[in-house]
Amino acid sequence: MADMPDPDLEAHTPVSALAEEAGEWAGDTRARLQSAIVLLLMAGLFLALPFVLSIGAVVFLPPVTAVVITIILAPLADRLSRIGLPDMLAALVAILTMTGVIVLALALILQPAFAMVDQVPDMLSVVSRRFAELRGNLAWINDFNRQLARLLGHSPREVVLATPSVIEQVAFATPSVVLEALVTLLMTFFMVDARIRVRRRLARDGESVNASVRIARVMRDVQDKVAGYLLTVALINLGVGVIVASGAWAFGLSAPIMWGGLAFVFNFLPYLGPLAMMALLALVGLGTASSVAVGVVPVLAFLALHTFEANFVTPAILGARLTVSPVSILLAISYFSWIWGVPGALLSVPILLIIEAMLDNLGRPNVIGFLLGEPLFRPAPGISR
Repeated sequence: MADMPDPDLEAHTPVSALAEEAGEWAGDTRARLQSAIVLLLMAGLFLALPFVLSIGAVVFLPPVTAVVITIILAPLADRLSRIGLPDMLAALVAILTMTGVIVLALALILQPAFAMVDQVPDMLSVVSRRFAELRGNLAWINDFNRQLARLLGHSPREVVLATPSVIEQVAFATPSVVLEALVTLLMTFFMVDARIRVRRRLARDGESVNASVRIARVMRDVQDKVAGYLLTVALINLGVGVIVASGAWAFGLSAPIMWGGLAFVFNFLPYLGPLAMMALLALVGLGTASSVAVGVVPVLAFLALHTFEANFVTPAILGARLTVSPVSILLAISYFSWIWGVPGALLSVPILLIIEAMLDNLGRPNVIGFLLGEPLFRPAPGISR
């Protein structure tokens, strides 16, 4: 007897298919609703975060700085721990080493810089006199501006604002700066110590699937990537500083070690740092050289060095995998300098690197795809849900 189709199966198949489609539709709707809520919360957090961080700078700036310093000191602390030093002693030695290097660098940079500050008025007078000579050659432009202002009815007014002197500002800011520095170093000490213990736990529980272990592994990868980037950039900047110090000595500038140190420090701040270095070289060169042509030689030499380093040396050493978008760097500098001023500008690139490294490990938000109906978050390769 031939097999006959089961009428009950035919009757229930369309119903189960509809139920399955309804379940999938409900799941997609729920997922999109959750993604929309997350997206709105992220947008609100991005807009509100600057005001919160700016008002609470005393509270938020030390831990953020401590996180960045911890990432920088992580390789040294790990190496000290491997040779047998206790965790707390390894963290303490790493912090003391960093503090000693910073104090030595400041002594080599600030002492000649303070001496050069006394010469700034004379340099400015020389530069202004040379610009006056140049302006005299272009006097027709000034006459045109005066005629235009007279026709428009605008009269220039000089407004003088009474502001505290530099010494008064330093005196007022010193206690809070010292307190924040001590809090930052203390936080860094405990963070470095905790990081060493986390790495040992990961080495012991390497095959564990526990969620906390997976998160700690992601944080370890983020720290290794960011620390590798910053240490590589530091070595490149050290080479730039050595070349600048040698060039300053060759050009006859005073305190060549100071110029090398300034080039090393400023080069950590992309785009804006080299511009500040060029401005200082222009001021000293034009203010001390015998002619304008001789005064601009150090600026042009540094510009050539920076162009070669930024376009050939750094991309060749770091590679395309560790390059950061220039637009992202400028946005990060603007964002964090608006919040925290100069410390925010110095911390902007490390914070950007930390965020990008975390997104590479956890998955980047797919904002454009979400607007077209795709999931908001896509898991990064190798990250299991």
